[in-house]
Amino acid sequence: MKIGLLFGSFNPIHIGHLIIANYMANHTALDKVWLVVSPQNPLKKYGDLINTYDRLEMAKLATDNATNIAVSDVELKLPQPSYTIDTLTFLKEKYPEHEFALIMGSDNLVTLHKWKNYRLILRDYQIFVYPRPGYENAEFASHPSVTITMTPLMELSATFIRKSLAEKKNVQFFVPDSVLNFIESKSLYR
Repeated sequence: MKIGLLFGSFNPIHIGHLIIANYMANHTALDKVWLVVSPQNPLKKYGDLINTYDRLEMAKLATDNATNIAVSDVELKLPQPSYTIDTLTFLKEKYPEHEFALIMGSDNLVTLHKWKNYRLILRDYQIFVYPRPGYENAEFASHPSVTITMTPLMELSATFIRKSLAEKKNVQFFVPDSVLNFIESKSLYR
């Protein structure tokens, strides 16, 4: 089985993440997509990340009825900070029957050269790229391992949702109802 890995903090997970995962699982050569909840991205500031287990639970709630999208907590079991190449190596050893590919936004493709062992990633893994506003021409866009997809362009961000929640604005339809109920039950992002 060919599994696409969509890494993220999912702080919180929103419909943009789900649209990307659904597109990749149904409109590319991938059979399934795993949402990999990352405790901390080494290239990002800690900022206002909420508890990892709350983010994991929201991702599970959001994908509860999905047939070809699952949630992975693999990075919670690995040393921190979590580097993509280390997670890929671990998954390849644990699930030798699967082929793993990366899913990333064109904004991440622009900074790929900053990633640990990025040349190994380009050599050994296929990368499916979804568009992000303002990041159309990435250095590795024409690399043989990179597939630029026609995923619907999403300008929705978790930052926007957190800010809206902090300002007590309605975020209905930006996140699944189950996720919104979880956020409200725990007074997250207030």
